[in-house]
Amino acid sequence: MFLLHAPQSRLNVIAKSHKVAMKQSPKKEKNFKYIYGPVSSWRLGSSLGVDLLSQDEKVCSLDCVYCQLGNTPVKTKERKVYTPTKKVIEEIKVLPADLRADYITFSGMGEPTLAANLGDTIKEIKALRKEKIAVITNSSLIWDKSVRDDLALADLVMAKLDTWSQKSFEKINRPAEGLWFKDVYGGIKAFKREYNTKLAIQIMFFGMNRDEFKKLAGLAFDIDPDEIEINTPLRPCGVKPLSKKEIAGIKAYFEEFGEKAGSKAGIVSVYDKGRKKVKVISKKGTVKRRGKPH
Repeated sequence: MFLLHAPQSRLNVIAKSHKVAMKQSPKKEKNFKYIYGPVSSWRLGSSLGVDLLSQDEKVCSLDCVYCQLGNTPVKTKERKVYTPTKKVIEEIKVLPADLRADYITFSGMGEPTLAANLGDTIKEIKALRKEKIAVITNSSLIWDKSVRDDLALADLVMAKLDTWSQKSFEKINRPAEGLWFKDVYGGIKAFKREYNTKLAIQIMFFGMNRDEFKKLAGLAFDIDPDEIEINTPLRPCGVKPLSKKEIAGIKAYFEEFGEKAGSKAGIVSVYDKGRKKVKVISKKGTVKRRGKPH
C-alpha cells in the first residue's frame, strides 16, 4: 500500500536501490595464510602451493646465493612444527569447488622438510584431495631417515643437487652449521634405493657452477633418478641466469650422457617447457613466496 501512494521520486529511488542490490558484488579474495597459487609451473603444470612454514621471514637450512627469497636471516637444521596440520587442513577444506591443479606442492618460505609434521600433512591432504602431491626440497636434510620417510609419502620428490663437493656446497648453498655435502648426496641416493616415489633431480645452473656441468651430470645419473630438471634462475635474485643457448648445450650433454649410461631418466629444461594458464586464489600469498602472482 505504501508503494501505491508514494511520490514518484520516492518510487524512483526505491527502484534504483533495488537494481543496485540485484547487482552481484565482486567476490572478495579469501585470505589464505598457508596455501597459495595455483601457479603455472614448467615442471608440474598447475601447482597449488602449501607452505608449512608460513613465517614472516624465510626459514631455511641453506642460504643459496641465487634464492629468490633473498638471504636467510637464521639458518637452522632443526625440525619442528611451524604451522599445525589442522590449520592447513582447514584451508584445504574451503578451497573453491572449481579449483583444478595437477599437483599440490609443498614449498614456500623456506625448506619444507624443516616442518616436523610434513608427513602427517601429506597424509591428511591425500585423504581429502585427488591431486598428486609433490615436495620441492633442497635435499639438505634427506640424510635423516625420518625426512626420507616423510618424503616417500609424496607422489613426486624434486631434490636439489647443484654442487659437487663440500667446498662448492659452502660457496653456493651456504649451509647451516653441521650440514655436509657427502651426507646430502648419500641421502638422495638412499632415498632412491629405499622407495618407489618418483624422484626428480633439480639442478640450478648459473655462473658459479656452469663449467662443472659434466661433474654434475655424473653425480645426477649415478643416483638413477626418474627425471633431471635443468634450471637457471629466471626470477629476480642475486645472480644472472644462463642463456637459452647455454642451457640447451648443457641439456644436450645430459641427454648424450644418459643415452651412453643406459638411463631412462627424462631430461627437461626451464626453457623448453610450456606453461599452463591458471586461476590464482591467493595473489598476495603467491607474490610473497614467488615474487610474482602466478
